[in-house]
Amino acid sequence: MSDELVKLDVRGAVLVVTIDRPEVRNALDLATADALSRAIDRLEEDDALRVGVLTGADGVFSSGMDLRAFQRGDVPYVASRGIFGIVNAPPRKPFIAAVEGYALAGGFELMLACDLVVAASDAEFGIPEVRRGVLAASGALMHLPARIPLAVALEMALTGAPVGAERAAALGLVNRIVEPGDALEAAIAMAEQIARNAPLAVEASKRILYETSGWSAEEAWAKQGEIAGPVLTSEDAQEGPRAFTEGRDPEWRGR
Repeated sequence: MSDELVKLDVRGAVLVVTIDRPEVRNALDLATADALSRAIDRLEEDDALRVGVLTGADGVFSSGMDLRAFQRGDVPYVASRGIFGIVNAPPRKPFIAAVEGYALAGGFELMLACDLVVAASDAEFGIPEVRRGVLAASGALMHLPARIPLAVALEMALTGAPVGAERAAALGLVNRIVEPGDALEAAIAMAEQIARNAPLAVEASKRILYETSGWSAEEAWAKQGEIAGPVLTSEDAQEGPRAFTEGRDPEWRGR
């Protein structure tokens, strides 16, 4: 399936989502954000799809908001998922960013809406908004301190200077660095590794990892139990050990 602005490619249990606006370095206007939102809905609603991969066409991840469109009053905000059609409500299923070229400004914030990042060795990351008289208010200032040390987040936000892939990996922003041109296939390989696991367990693990920072010590175990309980009593929780003892691959049913 494809959209004029966002292309979809199903690779087994993996949905590859490609922002296809190379003429504006894959910047997002409202129509593109809406197409991306619909792609996320497809990932969420199709039980055969376990993991998503987000990338950009022609060797660039995304330059973020389409500023020319914005000056015309075109704001890339979709009611159901917010900024860029994903930032305010990312998918519950794992989502991996495959970054070639650069992820700057809103493109960097788009990357932060993903769970994992595979990047080319020459990729660059940054939030240069202060150099343009604005600020990174599409998620970076809120989410970046949870991903990297506060001092580095402050450096990126206040100087606007970009960070290379090697430093990004050292900081924990990037999971894997690959040769230029290989980010997408490496991200798909990672997605396939995740997709082989039990879907209920994967989704619950992601949810707990994101939500635990907001739990007090007194409520943490109870909160985790609410999420983990249905998984531990599921059919898949029986299938996993059974398949192991029988020496075969498990057949997950998602229930």
